[in-house]
Amino acid sequence: MDVLRVDDRLADEERMVRDTVRAFTAEKVMPHLAGWFEDGTFPARELAPELGKLGLLGMHLQGYGCAGTSAVAYGVACRELEAADSGLRSFVSVQGSLAMAAIRKFGSEEQKSEWLPRMAAGEAIGCFGLTEPDRGSDPGDMRTRARRDGTDWVLNGAKMWITNGSIADIAVVWAQTDDGIRGFLVPAGTPGFTASDIHRKLSLRASVTSELVLQDVRLPADAVLPGVQGLKGPLGCLSEARYGILWGAVGAGRSCYEAAVDYATTREQFGKPIGSFQLTQEKLAWMEVALGQAGLVALHIGRLKDEGAVTPQQVSFGKLANVRAALDVAREARTILGANGITLEYPVIRHMNNLESVLTYEGTQEVHLLTLGKAVTGLDAFR
Repeated sequence: MDVLRVDDRLADEERMVRDTVRAFTAEKVMPHLAGWFEDGTFPARELAPELGKLGLLGMHLQGYGCAGTSAVAYGVACRELEAADSGLRSFVSVQGSLAMAAIRKFGSEEQKSEWLPRMAAGEAIGCFGLTEPDRGSDPGDMRTRARRDGTDWVLNGAKMWITNGSIADIAVVWAQTDDGIRGFLVPAGTPGFTASDIHRKLSLRASVTSELVLQDVRLPADAVLPGVQGLKGPLGCLSEARYGILWGAVGAGRSCYEAAVDYATTREQFGKPIGSFQLTQEKLAWMEVALGQAGLVALHIGRLKDEGAVTPQQVSFGKLANVRAALDVAREARTILGANGITLEYPVIRHMNNLESVLTYEGTQEVHLLTLGKAVTGLDAFR
């Protein structure tokens, strides 16, 4: 498999990251994933220190205990994590590309020194509160507000679909102020701040998803992130997370593809393996093409990011194209596995359900289509 041999273009460090993460997931994660998914659990507290020891938390950030790897190395790690499960990659992505990245980019020196080393080590967990119950694709119209009260800030509002929310030690919460949108660091246990899990999910079940509620949450003046005002702050972090997703989706698709190839070469019907039938080979060939193209897109955007030349529109291109390709591969793989494809004995239905969420979060398919439409026409369809 991998007819294009995309990984031959990786540098030695990037291959080492690939092999290390793949070995870790094979030993520590894969044997348990079906059970976690079925039970709707994710042992974040147990896994976080191990992920920290491997340097995977905030691995593309510089200083404060972070590994400072290349963007491509981080992307490869995301690919291997999501080849196990989207929930695992989401945990690492939210920790590093959203919560830690926000503190690293926009925080004070005191905030960075207090939180980043602990988060990089997996000793503290973070979450990122932007999406609201009625404000998903339009965060600029958020209803969460922060007002001055003397030298303090008082926050009121709610955030929804927040990965790591109920297990986080620190929440990066974005709120409207008289001076525009600002980011705030809200420690767990702050009076008036509660986080409750969202249950009955049929996707991303091996992931903690929460609602955050802020009722007269009083924070000191130094809780605000001083380095940014306006929507460019959270949107810049989202672009970091989307970058990890465009790599991760390739891993989820690859896992489904590998399961389909293995099944097609061992399952017999009419006296021979189903992989010998032309219709099955056509499905596998299109899956190979889709994943090869997605892998090239990820690598190209990663190299651009390492050169400091990547644009948000290119990241939107990758997130849109690669998640769509991975979901199509997962659905096609399910047909090859037949009835076995809907059981947790194989990874396909788990990835397929997860990818339905990945298609939506960090910008829906429609948002990325309109982002590309604006890039092509110069006309804004949002406003």
